[in-house]
Amino acid sequence: MLFGSVLNPINSSMLAVALIPIGAAFGVPPSRTAWLVTGLYLATAVGQPVMGRLVDLFGPRPLYLIAASLVGIAGLLGALAPNLGVLIASRVLLGFGTSAAYPAAMSLIRSEADRTGMDTPAVILGSLSIANQVIAVIGPTLGGLLIGLGGWHLIFTINVPLSIICVILGSLWLPRTARVRGTGRSDRLDYPGAALFAATLVSLMLFLMRPQLSTWYLLVLALALGVAFVITQLRVAEPFIDLRVLGGNRPLILTYARQVLAYVGAYSFLYGFTQWLEESRGLNASSAGLLLLPLSLAAVLVTALTGRSALIRGKLLAGCLFLVMAAAAQLLVGPSTPIWLLAVVGVIAGVPQGLNNLANQTALYQQADPARIGSSAGLLRTCVYVGALISAAANAHFFQHGATTAGLHAMAIFLLVVSGLLVLVVVGSIEHGWTA
Repeated sequence: MLFGSVLNPINSSMLAVALIPIGAAFGVPPSRTAWLVTGLYLATAVGQPVMGRLVDLFGPRPLYLIAASLVGIAGLLGALAPNLGVLIASRVLLGFGTSAAYPAAMSLIRSEADRTGMDTPAVILGSLSIANQVIAVIGPTLGGLLIGLGGWHLIFTINVPLSIICVILGSLWLPRTARVRGTGRSDRLDYPGAALFAATLVSLMLFLMRPQLSTWYLLVLALALGVAFVITQLRVAEPFIDLRVLGGNRPLILTYARQVLAYVGAYSFLYGFTQWLEESRGLNASSAGLLLLPLSLAAVLVTALTGRSALIRGKLLAGCLFLVMAAAAQLLVGPSTPIWLLAVVGVIAGVPQGLNNLANQTALYQQADPARIGSSAGLLRTCVYVGALISAAANAHFFQHGATTAGLHAMAIFLLVVSGLLVLVVVGSIEHGWTA
């Protein structure tokens, strides 16, 4: 479960140091390579709830094995990609392939908790979060080392052995018994709802990646598709995203909102700061990856120290405040900023990465309907990817003419707004007693 769930974060974070080399290889600016981020997260934003629903219906084992196989195929396609378009296609396939492991893991944890009578397995949830955090934060360093060894192609090639390992481990150890049904729900997947959700996201991202008056129709289209999506979800018996359940569960809605805002901040810093280090600060991919190692260590240490506790409030408060500090610190850096000070900025940014996901994951476990824990967990991951999509659009906007210092400072102001909104949501959650 742990190994499969890290496939997405490792592919997300390794790409951070590869965007500039890939852009140089294909002769395109950061506004174009941002589609490598967008393609992955468009696929995962749709794939997570789909896979979560299928896990609820058919059990974790078959979905895990099929999806892990897709990861290997996507890695091979990316390594051999002759142009940026094929490379983006490989990222889309990779997004679908990495969408099953996390809801499968949450489903298995829920099943075991029901079987053993455990209340909240904080240690297991902490281990799952630590595994994801460790891989996510060491990804840039690992990616930089791979690029230094054999070029950017290696960050795609590595998915082939990872996929094989997941298939072998899953075949040997995952239980063959499907998840128990009998909840009164049908076994039907809401394909129209999934299609409308995907079309809404794609049209919105096409506009956000290059917002201008000439593409206003994309925004109108996204709005119309979104309204149609909401209407259909309220009418069908088994919706793609159960908005009626969300409407009656305010604590869970706020958990999803916190997750979106936290990951807008996390990914905006990860991709924006890393590209700036390479293009404006003059570091190569390997050096930039090593410079982000203190960020990685800070996130891992914080997660390890707090992972055993099921308490949420303190983690949320510290996480949002450190995100504000990271955004403010980014405003102060420039081409002549000493390396050690840039590493300190990374440490500040690493702390909220170690706290926010763990707190929201624990909150979801307590707030979600146990019968649909796979779907709820998939939707939590969808919130991560919505945050990543917003950050990709921000990177494309602020780095239209390259990863400049002016663009980085504009990104920092954007992060201050995002982190300020996160503070408001966290305070609201605590005031209403919706966190433990």
